[in-house]
Amino acid sequence: MMEREPVPWKKGPRLCRDRGRFLVENPSLSPKFQRLEVLVMREIQQKTASVPELFGSMVFNDQVMKARLPKETYRALKKTIENGKSLDPSVANVVANAMKDWAVEKGATHYTHWFQPMTDITAEKHDSFICPQGDGTVIMEFSGKELVKGEPDASSFPSGGLRATFEARGYTAWDPSSYAFIKENTLCIPTVFYSYGGEALDRKTPLLRSMEAINKQALRILKLFGADDVTRVNTTVGPEQEYFLIDRELYDQREDLIMCCRTLFGAKPPKGQELEDHYFGAIKPRVAAYMADLNQELWKLGVLAKTEHNEVAPSQHELAPIFSNTNVATDHNQLTMEIMKKVAKRHGLACLLHEKPFDGVNGSGKHNNWSISTNTGVNLLEPGDSPAENAQFLLFLTAVIKAVDEYQDLLRISVASPGNDHRLGANEAPPAIISMFLGDELTEILEAIENSTDYSQKDKTEMKVGVHILPRFPKDTTDRNRTSPFAFTGNKFEFRMLGSKSSISGPNIVLNTIVAEELSQFADVLEKAGDFNAALNDLIRTTIREHKRIIFNGNNYSDEWVAEAERRGLLNLKSTVDALPYYISEKNQALFTKHKIYTATEIHSRYEILLENYCKTISIEALTMLDMVNKDIFPAVCRYMDALSATVLHKAGVSSVISSKAEEARLKKLSALCDQLYQANEALGEAMRKVPCGCDVKAQADYYKDTVIDLMQRLRTPADELETLTGKTYWPYPTYSQMLFSV
Repeated sequence: MMEREPVPWKKGPRLCRDRGRFLVENPSLSPKFQRLEVLVMREIQQKTASVPELFGSMVFNDQVMKARLPKETYRALKKTIENGKSLDPSVANVVANAMKDWAVEKGATHYTHWFQPMTDITAEKHDSFICPQGDGTVIMEFSGKELVKGEPDASSFPSGGLRATFEARGYTAWDPSSYAFIKENTLCIPTVFYSYGGEALDRKTPLLRSMEAINKQALRILKLFGADDVTRVNTTVGPEQEYFLIDRELYDQREDLIMCCRTLFGAKPPKGQELEDHYFGAIKPRVAAYMADLNQELWKLGVLAKTEHNEVAPSQHELAPIFSNTNVATDHNQLTMEIMKKVAKRHGLACLLHEKPFDGVNGSGKHNNWSISTNTGVNLLEPGDSPAENAQFLLFLTAVIKAVDEYQDLLRISVASPGNDHRLGANEAPPAIISMFLGDELTEILEAIENSTDYSQKDKTEMKVGVHILPRFPKDTTDRNRTSPFAFTGNKFEFRMLGSKSSISGPNIVLNTIVAEELSQFADVLEKAGDFNAALNDLIRTTIREHKRIIFNGNNYSDEWVAEAERRGLLNLKSTVDALPYYISEKNQALFTKHKIYTATEIHSRYEILLENYCKTISIEALTMLDMVNKDIFPAVCRYMDALSATVLHKAGVSSVISSKAEEARLKKLSALCDQLYQANEALGEAMRKVPCGCDVKAQADYYKDTVIDLMQRLRTPADELETLTGKTYWPYPTYSQMLFSV
């Protein structure tokens, strides 16, 4: 029997609290809809009365460090954070003790080295602060050694052959550039993760290396422009996160959602997104309550959650943060995805982060807004009032153009996953072909530079909408292209191909590294030039001429663009398996090893991990389909046919003149579809028994791509049609109509 705590209210039905959820006792409402939205919003308003006080309250940030650390210790730690200097052990001990005292005051009892292995989630092993005393009591202690270094098992995480089962030793090392935080009474210390031999086993180590690489090369360029006051260049990211929310009770009834995070079966509902009424529509109270609660949790952890809205598909939404340094943004996005799921559970919801959880409506992506900034506050991708005369901007712009053109394969690989294969190119996301959108003004500037012609600066005109009461405002000099994979959007690039559940570390490792490489080549040329301005002009002009093929401002969804891209020599790597071999090409290995992002061994290990993940994902999905058909769908349809057959017999027993044509026709159709279902099920089962064993993982991946996926679709087709013909009380799973429109 549930325990209820009465909550006072002025008028209306009696309110109660049930396990943290708010309900309304009102006999006119069904139990499913007895959650009290009004009270939730009232409590949220009380909580958000002081957001500045709440923000970062669970983070050991600069303000806390400054208040709790001795001045010398604080300065030493800041030097470590800003300049990458090593931390003296004595300083680490002082920091650890202050961190522990702060955490205990906040209710923490444990600490963990929080790291990001080669999965799409984070990892943590909790240790308590307790230290036994001789008299049978304990005290709370935390040493500098425990802060700086940990030792988790390295053989049980994806390693691509770097670690065998008997080679278990691995290390975590504190990353002081990302603040420690408290999550569920545990002090979380952001760390990197590496093997006994020193190989990176995580996503963060190469990300930090890539940030160092672009910092080093960008400083070389800025020095040539006389920017001697700049001592650090960082890349910044603002990742927009898309997701679905469905009712938890419905989620728990779907084996495919539980096992695979996406629906493997499901007939198209009568209504989808065709009315375009969900995008930016009014947010429903239950979703608004979830979003408000999510903001509270994220703000406590210093996550700059800023924008929230309904997305295109029904039950789809988006959260976007303010920009932050790339490593911090990566940590925060991992936290965001984790907390999204936990908060959803509290609200009786399930948060789906898969790239394509429902067929027939838009999938979910993650737009990676990437830019380059100096420690003096200058955005190096800011065109200024006259981009045609901003040589420094043009040089950085052409470096990005050259990087995207030469390393389009790596950018495609950085977003490759089995889930994203369902989404890319489906008129809901950019195609698998990499191209850049610059807009009319920048394109015309580059054309003028290439052709050595004058460019006439376009003045901004006022927008006139024909209503006098509305204010006029300057019209942008270029439109936005939502079909482009890599679009310039004012002072940043929006890389729009990322899948919603993937870590943003991979794409940003690639972006940082490939731009660092081009800046390195530019610096090599310009540092040797006798006439800097002449060399600069020639370098920009030559780069534009040689790499303009990557620029496309049109409709990336069109068939004409596919043909045009092929004519230009651009890659069209349609699937993960098609893309991954480029990872270990000689060109790409040379890039990563030159800038010390990966060793050759680390590159091959990641290639193996990505292929293994592809194979395992498709295998789990195929086996889940077989399980659902054998245990639920086929028996359910048989029961329905049995009921129809009984009706036919009963009618015939009453009178021979009573027609049973409808039942017989339905039976005939169901029986034919059941035969198709059975044959497709047998074919998929046989294919899964024939998966190549004892061969290289690439051959397995090819088999899954070329054979298994096609058979999975063949099995789904009759199953989905059977759903439309089977009585509602017989069908074993919640339908798309129920899941997409129940929240």
